[in-house]
Amino acid sequence: MYGVNVFSGGHGRERFERAARVVRRAEEAGFEAVWTGELYNRSGTIPLANFALASSRIRIGTNIAYGVGRSPLIWAAEARDLDEMSDGRLTLGLGNGTAGMMENWHGVTGEAPALRMEEFIDVFRQLWRLHEGPVHHDGRFYRVHLQTTADTPPPVQDRLPIWIAGVGPRMVLAAGKKADGLVGHPMFTGRYVTEVVRPQLAAGAEQEDRDVADVAVMGILMCLITDDVEAGRRKMAYAIAQYAASKVYDKLFALHGWTADQMVIREAAQRRDIDAMVAAVPDEAIDAIGVVCGPGDLAGRVEQHARDYDHLALVGMPWGVTVDQAEQETLDIIEEMAPHLRTAP
Repeated sequence: MYGVNVFSGGHGRERFERAARVVRRAEEAGFEAVWTGELYNRSGTIPLANFALASSRIRIGTNIAYGVGRSPLIWAAEARDLDEMSDGRLTLGLGNGTAGMMENWHGVTGEAPALRMEEFIDVFRQLWRLHEGPVHHDGRFYRVHLQTTADTPPPVQDRLPIWIAGVGPRMVLAAGKKADGLVGHPMFTGRYVTEVVRPQLAAGAEQEDRDVADVAVMGILMCLITDDVEAGRRKMAYAIAQYAASKVYDKLFALHGWTADQMVIREAAQRRDIDAMVAAVPDEAIDAIGVVCGPGDLAGRVEQHARDYDHLALVGMPWGVTVDQAEQETLDIIEEMAPHLRTAP
């Protein structure tokens, strides 16, 4: 049920050694999975290799890595290596990012990202079974014609779990059609999942004659444990405001009746008035989106959010912290949850 996003401090080799210690502690504490992501300056696959070697039981995964950042062929090759290295514990969480990121970071067209992801999964599935024969695909976004010239053993997992990130209805539909899971966003609320996400997943599954129960829904929950809860709530409001300034989350804010607040946040963001952005975040948004609590209260608060998901990944504050602070927040989350995880059925 529970995973944790692993962040670590340090530089150079030390960064990987510290991350390995965090992963081992998460495994000892009883978490089901450890997750990492990638950005323009860090990959997701190299840390996962480190996670695999540092652990023996816990699942490892990306939430997310960029599907457009590698070809389906390279993704399948790297995933095979990671799956072998982890002895079949890999979950591949992928996303495309925004249209601007696709075009300016990865050099591909930003058009039809959901259709691109659907085609990517189809090609990847063929390449995952390359040991069974050649792959031939001519599509809108990908062209692959591959005949093996060397021994290609079957992968450890016969079907690698692929979870894709989605916020808007069309990408959620794609997850229902093609993926094994949906990677939610830290801005997700239980109401958004119930009223928007799950019906759209079901619609996608129905189009492909799939059982929607086979598509897991992951939540990513921002958590902050602090003795100064009021100051902590301001930090959470700051994180929410960073996302609220984007139009990607308009539907979520409208669903909750927070559109007017979102407009204030957006205008303040244009002025770079951080105090006004923080002040405009509704109190109910803080409670619906994240958890800010004192020591000893995290497990109970997290459990309330977990009811809306099949898997819930806990993460520290993603904005306004140093890498060392992020590591400490991760360790705090692990230690707070450990007694609860040891007694869970």
